Amino acid sequence: MSSLPLLPMAIVMIAGPQILSAVFLATSRDWRRNSVAYILGAALSITAVVTIAYLLGSGATGQRGSNDALYVVVLVLLLAAMVHVYLKRGESEPPKWMGKLQTARPRFSFKLGFLLMGFFPTDILTSFAVGSFLAAHGDPWTDGLPFVALTVLLLALPSLTVFTFGARAEAALPKVRDWMNSNSWIVNEVVIAFFVALTVNNVVG
Repeated sequence: MSSLPLLPMAIVMIAGPQILSAVFLATSRDWRRNSVAYILGAALSITAVVTIAYLLGSGATGQRGSNDALYVVVLVLLLAAMVHVYLKRGESEPPKWMGKLQTARPRFSFKLGFLLMGFFPTDILTSFAVGSFLAAHGDPWTDGLPFVALTVLLLALPSLTVFTFGARAEAALPKVRDWMNSNSWIVNEVVIAFFVALTVNNVVG
């Protein structure tokens, strides 16, 4: 049950260049291999960052004061993520390098998934917040796996949709991509605000 509040944070992880890249790769020439490579890279980096944050947090916990300090760190990370999302809200056009994804190769797709999900500002802040929250709450590391799994599943949705619906999906995905590109920041802010409230409750509760 302790992993349930973390699951909405998966939306923050994928909203932006992450899901846009997944859409581009799902309609690329070698879309099956590219999509699998992208998802594997993403899964590896997300798990690594959450694990590092959890281990660092576990080493700092043990007393009430240290737990509260770790919750404060989580709050700082979340607020930084909110600021980053807000500042980037006006960027409605995808980066120019995304145009190259139509001819991407699996090795590039793997690197892209690893770097985007592991080092993109919003993602690294979110993953660190999740791992630190689990440590401060005294939850096992395995409680972070549903968060990782849901994030990976969301990234896989474009390729799964193409696999299931074929040409109809290829026609619909650009519309979904455009909507996400314009409105995802609002969803992100709502989700992060929910997690901020949850963290504050743990501090004052």
